[in-house]
Amino acid sequence: MPHRLTLCEMVEHLQSRKLSSRELLDAHLKNIQALNPKVNAFVRVLEEQPIDHSGPLAGIPVSIKDSFDFAGLPTTCGSTLLRDKIAVRDATTVLRLKQAGAIPIGKTNCPEFLSNYESDNFVSGRTNNPWNLERTPGGSSGGEAAAIAARFSAGGIGSDGGGSIRVPAHFTGIVGLKPTPGRVSSVGHVPEMSHPGGMVGVAGPMARTAADVRLLFRVLAGYDAQDPFSAPVPLRDADLKGLRIGLIETFNRVPVQAAVAQALQKAAGCLADLKIPVEPFSTQGLEHAPNLWWFLFGVLPARLTQDLIAGREEQVHWTGKEFLRQALAEPEPTVKQLTEIFAAREQMRTALLLQMEQYPVLLAPVSSVSAFPHRQRRYATPAKEIGQFQAMMSATWVNLLGLPAISIPFGLDADGLPVGIQLVGRPFEDELLLDLAVELEKVRGLFPAPPLLR
Repeated sequence: MPHRLTLCEMVEHLQSRKLSSRELLDAHLKNIQALNPKVNAFVRVLEEQPIDHSGPLAGIPVSIKDSFDFAGLPTTCGSTLLRDKIAVRDATTVLRLKQAGAIPIGKTNCPEFLSNYESDNFVSGRTNNPWNLERTPGGSSGGEAAAIAARFSAGGIGSDGGGSIRVPAHFTGIVGLKPTPGRVSSVGHVPEMSHPGGMVGVAGPMARTAADVRLLFRVLAGYDAQDPFSAPVPLRDADLKGLRIGLIETFNRVPVQAAVAQALQKAAGCLADLKIPVEPFSTQGLEHAPNLWWFLFGVLPARLTQDLIAGREEQVHWTGKEFLRQALAEPEPTVKQLTEIFAAREQMRTALLLQMEQYPVLLAPVSSVSAFPHRQRRYATPAKEIGQFQAMMSATWVNLLGLPAISIPFGLDADGLPVGIQLVGRPFEDELLLDLAVELEKVRGLFPAPPLLR
C-alpha cells in the first residue's frame, strides 16, 4: 500500500518509477475516503490538483493546516467568522511546497483562532486521534498531525505558538519541527505572525519520520523579504562530533506521567548507543517562563480577538473561547508591563544560552501527558494531579525563548498511545536537531502505525 510508505520512500519509488504519481495520489484519496469519516482530519479535501513531475517533492501528496492561505480557498482558522476570507495568493510555505512538486491533498482542521490544545470548531467539527478516536490529536495543528498519522498525507505544514506542532506530533506518533523564528516564512498565515506574535509563533514541517521532516525543512527554509522575522540563513551541514546533551526530566518540577519518563530514558539510552553523552541539566531562572509565554500568547492578543468577535460571540466555538476567557480575566496589559516582560525574556534567553554552550542540545518532555480524552483538563501523574497549563509547560518555554525543537515518537503508554520526546537546540541550529533526530530514530527502530490502520 503506497500511502503507508514514508515520504522519503515515496520519493525514491517515484524517481525509480516503481510507482506513478497518479497511483500514489489515488491510494491516499482512497484511504481518506475510507478512514477520514472516523478521524475528521480535513476541512477540505482537494481531489483535483495538478501533478507536477519536477522538483524534490514531485508527486508527493501533502496536507496544509487551515491557517495557511491557499489561493482561491478560504482560510478559516477554525472560525465561521472567517469563512468568507478567500485567499488571493498562496502562503509562502504553500508556494514552496508546490514549487517543489508536492501535491496539496487537503486543508486540515484546527481549533478556532488556533487557541486550544484540541482541534474542534463550528466549521468542520471535532478531529479524533487515529490511535484512539476518544482521544484528542491535540492542537492547534491537530488535524495536520491526525492526517499524517492516519496516512492521509505524506507530510505537511503546521504552526507552533505554544507547542502546536510538537504536542500534536507527540499525541499522534509523528515528528514535528518547531524551527527557529526566521528559518521558515510565516507570510500568508492566519493570524498574522508579525511582531510580537512572531517571537513565539512559527511555521514548520510535520511528517512521520525525522528524515521526512528534514527533507521538508530543506524545501521550506529560506529568506522571505515579506516576513519581518525572516533571516538570510543558508542551509548548513551539522556536525555531531563532540556533542553533549543535557537531560531535563521535568520542567519547573512539574511531574510527568510514567510513560513520558520512560520515553526520555529510552531516548537517553539510544543516545548512549550513538556515543553521545547525556547528563542532567537544570534550567536556571526559567521559573516564570510559562507565565511570560502566556502573556505574549494569550493576554496580549486577547483584546484584539475580543474586538473581532464583538456582537458575534454566540458564533464562537468553545475552543475559541476557553483561552480567551482566561486571558480577559487578567488586567489589561500596560506598556510598562510589556517592556518589563520583553526585558525579562531576554535575560532568561541569555542565561540559558550561556548554559547551552556546554550542552548545545537538550532532551526534554514534549508534554507531561500523552493524548487525553476530549475536553479533559486535569491529568493524573505518579506524583500528583496537574492542570493543562502545567502539563504544557515543557513546550511553551521553548516558544518564549525562540528556540528550535523537534518532537520524535519514542514509546507507547499503558493505553497504547504514542509518547514523544523533544530535542531543543540553540537558535539557527535546526540542522543539528534534524540530523541528530535522524540518527536517533535509526537506533530506536521503526515506530508502529495507529490501530486504525492495522
